[in-house]
Amino acid sequence: MPYKEKAIEKKYYTIGEVADELKVATSLIRFWEGEFDIIKPKKNRKGNRQFTPEDIKNVKLIYHLVKEKGYTLQGARDFIKNDVNAALSKIELINSLKKVKSFLIHLRNDIS
Repeated sequence: MPYKEKAIEKKYYTIGEVADELKVATSLIRFWEGEFDIIKPKKNRKGNRQFTPEDIKNVKLIYHLVKEKGYTLQGARDFIKNDVNAALSKIELINSLKKVKSFLIHLRNDIS
């Protein structure tokens, strides 16, 4: 059985890396940090935010609710408060389906 290398995942990401991934301004992420209890990045001695993969998952959830679904901030807070785990599962499912769709489109284009 061939050895499969495990992808190395960083433990912490900068606010710039998170903003780049979502294509939003860093100021928006700082704003959401103040508005939502589920975003709690650690800060180093310099005061720079250090986001864990869990923090990033939570930021993506807020992005999905506010930017993609059009929730108000209060609506997003209420949605998360009711069942954050169900909301995260739903986001993961949507992301998986987007990847499958992208793969199928790519496959169709290769066949054509």
